[in-house]
Amino acid sequence: MASGRPRILVAKPGLDGHDRGIKVVARALRDAGVEVIYTGLHQTPDQIAAAAIQEDVDAVGLSCLSGAHMTLYPRVVELLSEQGAGDIVVFGGGIIPEADIAPLEEAGIKKIFTPGATTHEIIDWVNSNVGSTTT
Repeated sequence: MASGRPRILVAKPGLDGHDRGIKVVARALRDAGVEVIYTGLHQTPDQIAAAAIQEDVDAVGLSCLSGAHMTLYPRVVELLSEQGAGDIVVFGGGIIPEADIAPLEEAGIKKIFTPGATTHEIIDWVNSNVGSTTT
């Protein structure tokens, strides 16, 4: 966080082709003073981890609506850890059943946002857990 504001990579892992939500979150974070890098659709966990390391981010925000979150989210955490970047905070959102939240948190996902979470909630969480923004 050399610039004094958090740097977050947001990504859509897997074959999920719906990106409206992540674009809304990315814009809200950007408007709150966060530096946001969006990798686009259909990213593999390997691509996400590599981009996070290359971009020297403070956090990775994942979005999945396809139901593959139990495989994809933990794999990103594993890859970051294996590559010496286990300090990068990983959080996610999407259509995630309540029963999946605790196992995802146990796998190293710091926070899961479910449908209905507001952009203000996400920004507040980022401010408290990733770094302070300018607003």
